[in-house]
This record gives sequence, C-alpha cells and structure tokens, in this order.
Amino acid sequence: MDANIIKRNELLAQKTIAGLKSRNMEGYYAASKEEALKIALDLIPEGSSISMGGGMSVHEIGLSGALKAGNYNFIDRDAYEDKRQAMLMAYDADFFLSSCNAMTDDGILVNIDGNANRVSAIAQGPKHVLFIVGMNKVCNDIDSAMKRARNVAAPINTQRFGLETPCSKKGTCFNCKSPDTICCQILITRFSRHEGRIKVILVNDNLGF
Repeated sequence: MDANIIKRNELLAQKTIAGLKSRNMEGYYAASKEEALKIALDLIPEGSSISMGGGMSVHEIGLSGALKAGNYNFIDRDAYEDKRQAMLMAYDADFFLSSCNAMTDDGILVNIDGNANRVSAIAQGPKHVLFIVGMNKVCNDIDSAMKRARNVAAPINTQRFGLETPCSKKGTCFNCKSPDTICCQILITRFSRHEGRIKVILVNDNLGF
C-alpha cells in the first residue's frame, strides 16, 4: 500500500478512535490484518462464548477460523439445524463479532439488516460487541455513511446471497419493498450506554463490502 495512503489512514483512524471514545466505545488501529487478528485475540479471553453475524471482515482477518480452532465456545450457526436457536444463543454470549456497513469518522456506526439478528445483538444482549472494520468503511458524515450502506454494501450483499431485489440488478438502492429486501432494519449506533461494551478495530485495509 502506498505510504501516503497508510499515513492518511493512520491519521483518520486517530480521529475516529477519539470519536468512538467520546461515545463510550473503544477504538483500536491495526496496521495490517495480522495485527488486527492479534488485537482481537488479546481482547477475547479464552473460554469466552462467541457468536457473530455474517461479517466478511471477521473472516478476512482470520478471526473466525482462529476462534473455531482455539479454546473458545464458538457458536457456529452454520453447524445448527435450527438457525433460530443459534441466533438466540448470541444474545447471551460474551462476545458478538461483526463488521459494519459504514461508519463516520467521528465514531457513529451504521448497519443494515434483513433478519435483524445482527443489529438486535449489536443494540442489546451480548456482553461485548467487537467490530472489525476496514478503513474503506469510514465516511465523512452520517449522510455519506448511509449512502454507502445502502448503495455499496446492500447491493453487493444481495448479489452475494442471490436475492431478487432491484439493487441486485442495478447496483444501487431503489428504497424497495421487495420480499427479498435486506434493508429491513437500519441501526445507527451513536452512543453506548455501557462504557466499553462496543469495541472497534480499524484495519488499514479494504475489508468486506
């Protein structure tokens, strides 16, 4: 990665971490995927119960694989015939892992969900929520974060899941009411009532969608 981009990401991350702190959330900066994995494993004690949404960024830094192979109680919903049971178990987990669709450079997180299991767990339930966020997700303000979530993340995810929505065909949001829409619930996290419950690792890389 170009040295100027690295420097820009470092400075932007410092601003974003300060914003998170002002909102009762914790922020960390990782210069690489490998460093992000190390920070995450340092934050999650062995023996912890862990669940997650469908965060691609969690997989991309190798965190889900490391937890499955380690001394953790990883609740893998893909291994459950009853997916609802696995989703409900997430609310009592020690850690819930996620990425975000977008966030602002002053620490506001934006997430869109179809089934709402991810946004509901972010809002309440698990003792800790740990976000893995590539610097490509950081936006200037809430409007640009919302536009990114709806016009970048949502269309790619509908295509990834093979859903029949207007955005999957055209690549941009139509504010649809399609039966397949994944924009059912939109969660804006601007403050955490519980200090330190939400932790964000910003990664100097392009992660997720």
